[in-house]
Amino acid sequence: MAPPKVHDVSKDESGKRWSLWSGRPFGPNKLSKKEQESLTALCDTLLPSMDLSNSNTKEEAVSEFYTTSASMTGTPDMIGSMLAGEFQHPAVPLLRLALLLLSTWYGTFILCGRDGLSDKFPYFQKFSKVDVSKREQILLSWSLSPFSLIRMLFKAIKFITMRLFFSQVNEKGKNVTWQAMDYIGPDPDLQGKKNQEEEKCKGPLHSILLHINTKPHQAILDQLQQAGFPAPTSSSSNLLTIHCDAVIIGSGSGGSVAASVLAKSGHKVIVVEKGHYYQTTDLSLLEGPTASVMYEGGGVIATDNIGVVMLAGSTIGGGSTINWSASIRTPDHVIKNWCHDLGLEIFGSSAYQRALDSVCERMSVQPHVLKEGFNNAVLRKGCAQLGIPVTDVPCNAPPDHYCGWCHLGCKDAKKKSAQETWLVDLVESGNGLIIPGCSALKVLHKIKNGCNRSEATGVVIQLEQYDQQQVCVIESKITIVACGALNTPPLLKRSGLKNKHIGKNLHVHPCAMAWGYFPEEQQGWPEKTMRSYEGAIITAMASVVSKPDGYGVILQTPALHPGMFSVLMPWISAQDFRERMRRFSRTAHVFALARDKGTGMTDYPKSLTYKLDDSDEENLREGLVMALKILAAAGAEEIGTHHCDGERFKVKGSEKNKFDEYLVRVRKMKRRNVWTPISTAHQMGSCRMGVDEKTSAVSPDGETWEVEGLFVADTSVFPTAIGANPMVTVMATAHCIANSALRFLERKI
Repeated sequence: MAPPKVHDVSKDESGKRWSLWSGRPFGPNKLSKKEQESLTALCDTLLPSMDLSNSNTKEEAVSEFYTTSASMTGTPDMIGSMLAGEFQHPAVPLLRLALLLLSTWYGTFILCGRDGLSDKFPYFQKFSKVDVSKREQILLSWSLSPFSLIRMLFKAIKFITMRLFFSQVNEKGKNVTWQAMDYIGPDPDLQGKKNQEEEKCKGPLHSILLHINTKPHQAILDQLQQAGFPAPTSSSSNLLTIHCDAVIIGSGSGGSVAASVLAKSGHKVIVVEKGHYYQTTDLSLLEGPTASVMYEGGGVIATDNIGVVMLAGSTIGGGSTINWSASIRTPDHVIKNWCHDLGLEIFGSSAYQRALDSVCERMSVQPHVLKEGFNNAVLRKGCAQLGIPVTDVPCNAPPDHYCGWCHLGCKDAKKKSAQETWLVDLVESGNGLIIPGCSALKVLHKIKNGCNRSEATGVVIQLEQYDQQQVCVIESKITIVACGALNTPPLLKRSGLKNKHIGKNLHVHPCAMAWGYFPEEQQGWPEKTMRSYEGAIITAMASVVSKPDGYGVILQTPALHPGMFSVLMPWISAQDFRERMRRFSRTAHVFALARDKGTGMTDYPKSLTYKLDDSDEENLREGLVMALKILAAAGAEEIGTHHCDGERFKVKGSEKNKFDEYLVRVRKMKRRNVWTPISTAHQMGSCRMGVDEKTSAVSPDGETWEVEGLFVADTSVFPTAIGANPMVTVMATAHCIANSALRFLERKI
């Protein structure tokens, strides 16, 4: 199979807006020949071309699945482009050093030991010359190594290789592995809808997009004038300055709500967003291309030690555009904790309850149990068998929204994300504009007359262009930062803020997953037509670990398409891994999500750390055991976890004492030292709210302690983790903060 061509760039009026069918293009591979040789050998050890001469298979798709190696699809070249290009992670220098060492006999001996030796003189050899069976043993030993740097090396190679190999597509939008895995790729209804359209829809937000990086100067002036904004000014160096009442950095769950509140109150609002706008007719629902464009870091984010894999949105609408629809109100015990224990009275007020009501009404939140998908049906049945109560999860989508692709965009706009609600308020108000494709460099502020405290005056943004980068200034009366818990702290630090809590106290809701295999030939339930990737993503939830202090674990189900599925599933050999991937469509997953006491620090993308608390590890361990019990009770033939030892327990025909012994082994698994991958789609607390600047980064109004008129309105202000999907909570919190900003703005005017 020939490697895929370099992706074409979608050059339209939105500037550098990559197509969701081809994804973000790969740059040139700048790795040295020696580095690339080692990298190719590593990738082809994980995913080699396997000999099927002794196999009875006659299916072409299955044969192609096993005989296609990573290098045959160009995966090593793509990884080389990433490592030598824009991809930033502290492990990259370590990885490149390892590649250089493996290109030599002495480096191979250091990293591989005796397994790297040949049976013939001169015995010592570089990694690419080591027999493939020995290379497998070497990689397995790395995954189980007691040395953290060696484990990191294995995790890094496996993460990137699997993510690209199983999610990349050719010119026809297909992947050579999918048919053998019983994966159909994008939702077939999407292509049918696109073919029926005579004219491409521009989407509800098209009229308020201000493309400074591609539009002529006069067109920019005209659009600002039509929207009622003051005329922009230019400095002697032709630096464009736009004037408004409020500038909001970030268009996600927090920023969109703040924009709606201020614009509907009659104030002129500019929203700046790093990502781009993709309406329903742009969507491909292809995992790889979409993640590379609509997710932070291209969907490839991990902590410095690669112990926690993170997902975060980076598109207009932020996480609400690509989340799993779960719309859970702030739990009562969390409200009590924040209000009574931490002194944040706003959360115990009627204003916060009204904000929750307003958010749920605007997002059309309702029960979602009309028809459940494979994973949720398994969770619900297993709980029923064990007598565990199950809660219906409300969603911001109607009951007939049977879609397992919503983490790649909603194909019919039924999911009421910020794109379809709060940001539409900007259009209807006539008071807002969105500048996509730009990065905030720093918040501007100056010392206030007669006061030691400075006041916010706007933001400097950098606009992406094809051949150059342009800087623009937005002057405003107030500034609201809503970049998310990963990006907000670095922006505040770049802007000169010194509060010691900025970037600290990061919570992530760590998740550990269990899987269960339900073969098609299994008699009875679940029916053969059900597939793991189809159906609404989260419709059921069980609380299985609840502690008196309000901390514990809930069980939910994930959206795992081939790329993320392959990243998380353990690798103990090439043969075993391919068998696991063949079972993809009938493998259900249940994850344990902890309300964590453990914290981390973010200076993303330079550094991102996280450490589990002892109590979090205990809670996750118990939650994982309960997930395995539920999968077994639901009728799984085989169950397991993502622990790197790859143990698979065959439920059918096993005696109860053997099952109990397996659960004891699971309870003893080590997690903190990266033996089991932890994943998360929730980041919060890195600029936490409090009543004292000595213990928090922002005040109860969401205003920074150091700069007047500078507010933060995203999950970073959460005082603690909440232990549930945070979208409704951050929207309600942002609603209250926006009203505080509104009062500040009106006093200033």
